[in-house]
Amino acid sequence: MNNMRLASEPDFTDADFQRVRRIAQEEAGIHFPESKSTLVYSRVSRRVREMGHTSFRSYLDYVQSPAGRGEMENLICALTTNVTNFFREKNHFTHLEEVVIPNIAATVRAGGRGRLWSAACSTGQEPWSMAMSVMSVFPDAANHDVRVLATDINGQVVAQAASGIYTEEETEAIPAGKKSQFMTPCGQGNLRFSGNICRLPAFRVLNLNANWPIRGTFSAIFCRNVVIYFDEETRENLWRRLADRLDPGGFLYVGHSERVVSRSQCGLEQVAPTIYRKVY
Repeated sequence: MNNMRLASEPDFTDADFQRVRRIAQEEAGIHFPESKSTLVYSRVSRRVREMGHTSFRSYLDYVQSPAGRGEMENLICALTTNVTNFFREKNHFTHLEEVVIPNIAATVRAGGRGRLWSAACSTGQEPWSMAMSVMSVFPDAANHDVRVLATDINGQVVAQAASGIYTEEETEAIPAGKKSQFMTPCGQGNLRFSGNICRLPAFRVLNLNANWPIRGTFSAIFCRNVVIYFDEETRENLWRRLADRLDPGGFLYVGHSERVVSRSQCGLEQVAPTIYRKVY
């Protein structure tokens, strides 16, 4: 690895890279191949500088000390991207509105409950999109036992998501009718989700590769562009765990570059590109 850097840049050695790889694997199940050293440097060096360190070694020493446990979350956050948008991959939301939500409406009107899960919610565009889909198809959903669980490993983005506040630019992908129905201006060019829709999402911090304090199952789970960070064993374990949390006939939505393990391993069958149904 080339260690020639500008004087203002923190020192970064191959030993530092290997250490970051181990931390990412142990703390979050994130796998970085040997070819990703430059990517790791670009994502973490800012945190190193902001914390006042001149080398990755001293920064990582701090992160792994008792005093640095709070910074560990910032390190994991830096290693993962939070690129998201409202109604990203529109075919998923079309399927959700045409297939899943009508069944949820029928179930809850008969006295049951409806549960959806955004398993890596980032700054909240995905779960709020899910909630808008629910309310568009099932307008009185908030008066029934319907919830959208939204989780992420990063507490900072979960707090941002829970605020329900976005800039006008961030909301450009929301259809005008939905935007006017579910959001209100809140100053400084921002919009906030308001009204009954706010009763649907529940935001929680959760590491997908740790224990899940989750009861019950879901009609649909969105877990998109997450397993790209994991090695094969971690990926397949996560697919099985997610399948276990689906209702029979429930659906799992994944990212466009992701594939789920075979039906014989987790009971899921592909019904459309990036959409899987639990068959047993």
